[in-house]
Amino acid sequence: MLNYLIRRLLLIIPTLFVILTINFFIVQIAPGGPVDQALAMIENGPDSGQALLPGGDNAAVKLSQHKNESNYRGARGLDPQIVAMIEKQYGFDKPIIERYFDTLKKYVLFDFGDSFFKSESVLGLIAKSLPVSISLGLWSTLIVYLISIPLGIKKAVKDGSAFDFWSSTLIIIGYAIPAFLLAVLLIILFAGGSYWDIFPLRGLVSTHFEQLDFWGKVKDYAWHICLPTIAMVISGFASLTMLTKNSFLDEIRKQYVITARAKGLSERQILYKHVFRNATLLIVSGFPAAFVGILFTGSLLIEIIFSLNGLGLLGYEAIIQRDYPVIFGSLYIFTLIGLIAKLLSDLSYMIIDPRIDFEARN
Repeated sequence: MLNYLIRRLLLIIPTLFVILTINFFIVQIAPGGPVDQALAMIENGPDSGQALLPGGDNAAVKLSQHKNESNYRGARGLDPQIVAMIEKQYGFDKPIIERYFDTLKKYVLFDFGDSFFKSESVLGLIAKSLPVSISLGLWSTLIVYLISIPLGIKKAVKDGSAFDFWSSTLIIIGYAIPAFLLAVLLIILFAGGSYWDIFPLRGLVSTHFEQLDFWGKVKDYAWHICLPTIAMVISGFASLTMLTKNSFLDEIRKQYVITARAKGLSERQILYKHVFRNATLLIVSGFPAAFVGILFTGSLLIEIIFSLNGLGLLGYEAIIQRDYPVIFGSLYIFTLIGLIAKLLSDLSYMIIDPRIDFEARN
């Protein structure tokens, strides 16, 4: 296992390199970059643009009487020196290849620089956002697993019964409801929208959170995370429940189960002592990948709707503002966590079932 683990860890390096390279050049050639964003803010008024320039209030926006030859559409009518200052501030005074290798050197050392528009380091922004997304993704994944696995087992045992039919119907209906639509409905019903004002509308904790005692903090946190978690959980039952059901059905029909019944073992002993370990191999080993999926893709709209300052909202705002350091820093962290989660998923196969040996593969 050690040799396999070393090979997989070494494989992370070229994978990160390829992903970062592809996204770097795609983002760089896309229109509406940070320089365009800064120029657009300057066009809206000197006061809004001065904050973007080195020197703040001392860097006045000078209008030119002639049309300059800048490649930026928003630079028309601006002094070329001002455009050059902005390009230098955002590092666009260098050729794209030089910027690319500078980015690689910095990212090897986990130096993601500062945000273009938030005056804060990228690592600081990610560090603030990561706990929000992790807590939301972790609770959602745990609740989905704790409900879906027992439900899938019961559906397998009662395959074809009325319980199986009606539970499948409810699961499919829940899966068909988009998470963001359910989130809006929950706000209308329970967050002071039109009916009951039971849960808070935004944020992960209250403004007076630090003044609360331990149990007060627990209650306040649970109070805030309840609606976002419900919105993410409802649509997550279907695939895992049906996977659990089908896995158990496949195992129940195998020869060793028939042999166990012939030896006089009870159905409960057969189910939880023999079938459970084999049937849950795919389910348990897929937990890291499922968690990453919920963490990075499923929570984006939920974070926006409930005003949760997580990674999804951070990445969305960075894309809208063309905040390249935040985009690439978030992408780097996302990819790294995803690759590590995939490695943990493969290792869990070997731990759950020692018969699986990835080292034997050529």
